[in-house]
Amino acid sequence: MEEEELIEESIDEKINEAETFDEDRKIDIESLPGIGPKTAEKLKEAGYNELMTIATASAGEIAAIADVGDGVAAKAIAAARSALSMGFETGIDALERRNRVGKIKTGSTELDNLLGGGVETQAITECYGAFGSGKSQFAHQLAVNAQRPKEEGGVGGSVIFIDTENTFRPERIKDMSEALGMDTTSVLKNIHVGRAYNSDHQMLLAEKAKDIIKENNVKLLIVDSITAHFRADYVGRGTLANRQQKINQHIHNLQKLADTYNLAIYITNQVMSRPDVMFGDPTTAIGGHILHHAATYRVYLRKSKGDLRIGKIVDSPNLPEGEVIFKVNKDGIRDK
Repeated sequence: MEEEELIEESIDEKINEAETFDEDRKIDIESLPGIGPKTAEKLKEAGYNELMTIATASAGEIAAIADVGDGVAAKAIAAARSALSMGFETGIDALERRNRVGKIKTGSTELDNLLGGGVETQAITECYGAFGSGKSQFAHQLAVNAQRPKEEGGVGGSVIFIDTENTFRPERIKDMSEALGMDTTSVLKNIHVGRAYNSDHQMLLAEKAKDIIKENNVKLLIVDSITAHFRADYVGRGTLANRQQKINQHIHNLQKLADTYNLAIYITNQVMSRPDVMFGDPTTAIGGHILHHAATYRVYLRKSKGDLRIGKIVDSPNLPEGEVIFKVNKDGIRDK
């Protein structure tokens, strides 16, 4: 017990030293306390190539990647946070930061209004529903629209598409981009598709995404779907705790990417039917409270007549509940 207290005191001392680090001068990773050129190179190779990625990491992460002690890692993280002024801010500052949020239009004015103007950057938008409800169609449409300039309802960036169920179809991208008068070849080149074959591979792809994000100006990351592999890899009640811990780690990594690089995260989710629900809709999303609390916006999609779909906003920090009808046709998502 005394040894643990000594370690904690040592780390606290190093953090206090880091707080005196010169905040005013411009610094890079090599200038952080305890981080030399070789250590910085290891961090950069792992994708930790700017102060924000260091500041939002844990001491354990940095220590393992850079092969340094926890105290050195804590000191470097504290210095990065100090340099970035990651403390409290006023409501005015928060409003200014919110003004930097981008919105990706969906193709349907009704659906855009439901989402407060479109799918946001710096946030996770989850769409769940039964098969055929339009979740993957929504993903494909966003992959196209995100590449459009801001004045045309996009964010002018490229896209990462983590495909867990073999749902990505370049033919749909072709249909949707042609309907908008966009160059199909250019649109497809700006979508970086990663096929995940199990839950660990899926998490690895999300971690590797930061290698692509900065180099290719990625502004949208799609995971279709977030829970499919976890359902297959963790079977039975005995594995439930491990599954939820993994999902929690995965979703927090995605949120960190959204915050660090100002990009939108769109995830689809599978559903199950609850036999104990006697009245009302028995459909519920997979993933439990961990996933449901982590998503910034939750949208429930369900199929209606023909090509019509119904979208209902279930949870949001700032938007009221409501639902709209839109359609999915050859051109993509449109108003009914």
